[in-house]
Amino acid sequence: MAHLERFAPSPTGYLHLGHAFSALTAWKHAQAADGVFLLRIEDFDYNRVRVEFEQAIYEDLHWLGLDWPEPVLRQSDNLTVYAAALNSLQEMGLTYACECTRADIKAATSPPVLGPDGIVYPGTCRNKGLASNENTIRLNMNKAIEHLGGASMVNRLHFTETNDGELHYFLDDNHLLTNCGDIILARRDVGTSYHMAVVIDDAAQNVTHVTRGQDLFEATQIHRILQELLGLQTPIYCHHRLILDKNGKRLAKRDDSRAIRKYRSDGATAQDIRAMVGLDW
Repeated sequence: MAHLERFAPSPTGYLHLGHAFSALTAWKHAQAADGVFLLRIEDFDYNRVRVEFEQAIYEDLHWLGLDWPEPVLRQSDNLTVYAAALNSLQEMGLTYACECTRADIKAATSPPVLGPDGIVYPGTCRNKGLASNENTIRLNMNKAIEHLGGASMVNRLHFTETNDGELHYFLDDNHLLTNCGDIILARRDVGTSYHMAVVIDDAAQNVTHVTRGQDLFEATQIHRILQELLGLQTPIYCHHRLILDKNGKRLAKRDDSRAIRKYRSDGATAQDIRAMVGLDW
C-alpha cells in the first residue's frame, strides 16, 4: 500500500507556526516515501468555523510549498458516514445518552482527572436511559472493553509509534477506564466528535501514516479502541514535538502574533518559517 500522510486542520482560526511544523513534517514524510500528502478540513464545529479561515488554510499551505490531491475531504460533507458508524456502536449496546454540561461534569468530579477529552467523565448519565436524539452520545468504555474480549484481549492491542525509532505501545484497560473514560462520540449540536470523525476519515482515505503533535499521543489509545470496534485499519503514528511559545506553552489559534499570515505580511519567506520551527530543508 502506498504511503499516505494527511494534515487535518480546523478552520476555526488562522494557521500558526505549530501547524506549519506539523504540515511540513507530514509532507516531508510523504515525499521521502514517494507517497501522497492529503489535506482534510475538519469543519464540523459549526459555531467556530469561518469561510475565511478555510480559504486561508489553502493559501498558507500553498505558500509554504505544499500541494495535495483534489478534491479535499471536508468533514461537514461526511456526516452520514459518521451517523452510520455511531449507529453500529449503538446496536452493539456500547453507547448511552448524556445531558451533562461541562459545568455539571466539573461540579461532579473531585478531584478532577484530566484526560484526552478534558475532565474524565464521572458516569453521571450512564444508567439514566436518556433519549439519544437530543443529547450527547458517549461510549461506555467498560462495555467496549468487554465487547472486545475483556482486559486480557484489549491489553494485547497496540499501535506503532515512529517518532523516536519504531516502538509498539500496548493499550491498558485501566488507563482507558480511569484516564480516558466514557468519551464523547457525538455532540448534540453536530452529530459527531473529533475522536469518531478522525478514525473514520483516516480509514476512508486509506491513510497509512498519521503525523501529529505529541499532545494527541494519549488520544491514540481511544482511537485504537474505536478502530477495533468499527473494524477499521490502524495507521502508523508519529507524534512529533510541539512548537511552544516563550512561556513553554503550546501555540493556540488565538495567538495571532505567530500566525503564518502575519509572518507572510511581514515579509517572511517559506524558508524563514521552516527555520523558525527547526526544519533544515
